[in-house]
Amino acid sequence: MIEAIQDQLGNPSDFTAETMDNGYAKMQICFFPGMCDMDQLKDAVIVPFSYRFDPDEFRRMLHTSVAFMKDVPANHLADYLLKGYVILGYEGEVFVFRAIRRMQTAPDQTQVEASLQGPQSAFTENLDLNLTLVRTLYNVPDLSVENYEPGNLSKSKIVLLYDRTKCNDATLKEVRKRLENLDHGLLLSAGQLAKHLSQAKYRLFPITQLTERPDRLSMHINKGKLAVLMDGSRFAILLPVHFFDFMYAMDDHYEPSWMSNFMLGLRYISMLLTLTLPALYISIVSYNPEVFRVQLAFTIDGSRAAVPYPSFIEVLLMLFMIEVLIEASLRLPRAVGSTAATVGGLILGQAAQQAGLVSSVMIIVTSVVAISNFVIPNTTFSYFIRILKYGFVAVAVFAGLVGVVVALFMMVVYLCNMRSFGEPYFALFQSKARVAGSKNR
Repeated sequence: MIEAIQDQLGNPSDFTAETMDNGYAKMQICFFPGMCDMDQLKDAVIVPFSYRFDPDEFRRMLHTSVAFMKDVPANHLADYLLKGYVILGYEGEVFVFRAIRRMQTAPDQTQVEASLQGPQSAFTENLDLNLTLVRTLYNVPDLSVENYEPGNLSKSKIVLLYDRTKCNDATLKEVRKRLENLDHGLLLSAGQLAKHLSQAKYRLFPITQLTERPDRLSMHINKGKLAVLMDGSRFAILLPVHFFDFMYAMDDHYEPSWMSNFMLGLRYISMLLTLTLPALYISIVSYNPEVFRVQLAFTIDGSRAAVPYPSFIEVLLMLFMIEVLIEASLRLPRAVGSTAATVGGLILGQAAQQAGLVSSVMIIVTSVVAISNFVIPNTTFSYFIRILKYGFVAVAVFAGLVGVVVALFMMVVYLCNMRSFGEPYFALFQSKARVAGSKNR
């Protein structure tokens, strides 16, 4: 057995394969020390075999304990070893012992979705611990958990969670089908898994939502939605989702309703500013200056007196600098990222204005667009909005204010036509299909 496994793995240097002899019997053992919990292996296997050996008791332990699996196909032994299992050969039989080393034993702190009043625990890269966090918050017998082990290169374990009394049967069937038909590539994160589940490359808006918060996942499951967890990733996938789900922060559920509604309205206004303000600047300055009062029109025209090129070049130049600063702040080390972005923004903005490359009004517009984008609580959704505003800029260059209004109307029509796993994307309330599905159960 040892020679066959070593040949299959290529005899790596971090692989341990030995034959143990306690004077009464021999046992072959194979494992990766870096992936196994050595204390667990010592207490459950090595000590009973080497120091407290009783043939009948040891044989009974191998055949009756749930920690040991037998009758595992020989071609799957290497897969179990690469997951942290231990392979044992005793009396002509092969057993697989679960001794996976867990790098994390406590929940993480929220890093992406911060909350002031809600729980501060976040998912980890340990799937078992993540399921414990979900069970703790959504402690109902109707919670169903389904395991999937796709045949891709990573062999990552995937778990589907849902409330069987509230979820939609059609949605559940579609998600199961997509999980079973995952490709054979290397699956590294929940974001990559969400992209495969979406099965669309060019949608203007995301149809799945990533979250690191167990309370958000529990809340969505209680609404009849599904969640997908992946071993090795600290994010969960929520589906199906609606457009309005991306604008809610978890603090909205912990604060008074009037305060939550005010903050929600502020986010929608910020989203519209991020999406349309650069395009409105181009269309009004270049095509429709009569929209402004005379004094304001003269002020904007005076600030652009030294700018040598059209307004759309000015807008694209400033948006490009903002995008570069945002990307730099994300890629630089945390200790210097925010400082470098702040200093760079101040220096570039002031220098560009003094050099006559952009107007002072354009500096204000760019700052409002950048700040408004960060108000959106969901990072993935904010990326889509950041990119989509360039489409409005392109329309404004050729069609002015009328083009911006038409583009906004077309975006609403597109949202009304979108579907997230069969459910209307722009639906404000619970769909009738989901209610009917829960009643049929």
